[in-house]
Amino acid sequence: MIRKLSFFAFVLGLSFSLKAQTTETKEEKKSPLVFTGSADGYFRTDFSGTSSNNKTSFTNSNNKLASGILSVKADLTLGKFSFTADLGAGKRASEFAYNDKGALSYVKQMYAAVSVSEWLKLTAGSWATHVGYEVVDAYVNRNYSMSYMFSYGPFLHTGAKADMTFGKTGLMIGISKPTDYRKSPDGSKSALLLQFSQALTDDAKIYVNYVGGKRPSDGAGVNQFDVVFTNKFTDKFNLGLNATLNNTGGKTWSGIATYLNLDPTDKFGLTLRTELFNDKNQLSALSSASAGASIFANTLSANVKLGSITLIPEIRLETAGAKVYSSKSGSSQSGSGSFLIAAIYKFSK
Repeated sequence: MIRKLSFFAFVLGLSFSLKAQTTETKEEKKSPLVFTGSADGYFRTDFSGTSSNNKTSFTNSNNKLASGILSVKADLTLGKFSFTADLGAGKRASEFAYNDKGALSYVKQMYAAVSVSEWLKLTAGSWATHVGYEVVDAYVNRNYSMSYMFSYGPFLHTGAKADMTFGKTGLMIGISKPTDYRKSPDGSKSALLLQFSQALTDDAKIYVNYVGGKRPSDGAGVNQFDVVFTNKFTDKFNLGLNATLNNTGGKTWSGIATYLNLDPTDKFGLTLRTELFNDKNQLSALSSASAGASIFANTLSANVKLGSITLIPEIRLETAGAKVYSSKSGSSQSGSGSFLIAAIYKFSK
């Protein structure tokens, strides 16, 4: 009897062990292919009743519903190799890929990578820029409208890069086609890409970025230096800081912005972006001013999370050192204001 009970206990224990191992194997086994995607749209009203007062990317409309981007991203990982295809359709996508035509205009990112070792990763293809605090995907940003620094800085790069990680220090070195080009214009030369990153603490990080090359239209030298700093003070409050300087043909534009992010609850957050943008040399859309201009822009956005949907009501107020905006009567003025509400849907599978 004792032998029978011992044998029964052994078989029972073995069955539980095999079941546990099978369950663990199923839990550990993940699909090598992951899909994510998003869709967004917005309604914007300019207080002066004109869309011309909007001088940044992706929100150039007034008093009408407008689409942003329908985006689908596929990430395939096979051991040390990975491949990413990130496609988008809509006005936001076409403005992002403004130099492309045909099928390429739907490509946000497409690249292959190999992890050579624990500290070295090589990537080739086309990817969104490393410069700046904001990105093209609306669901990543906490403000829906974009900063001036994002709008007039680089959008994407096409080439090859090496990412190296040494503890809390990171270094990226890359060579690409001219900024924002996937097909190089005849006679254009390559651009140099650099990034240095450092984790100062578990919650504070700094990124020092560089892009250098020549402008295809006239061969003018282009050098952009950029710094991003982030710090998480508590689970409810964090800070972002972005400063950049662009020198094109000996003329410069620059900007600095702070992002104050407050999350009283998991479902509700607030972000105040304060940006000072200087363009005395008339290199951007502010060239309508007689001698360039500087702009002080404040954008307050709420993030209301309703499951897979995020609503972003936003108010934006700007003042300029020159009369670069239009009033309701059509005359020039030095101030502008707008309100928008955006809806963003995100999924992953």
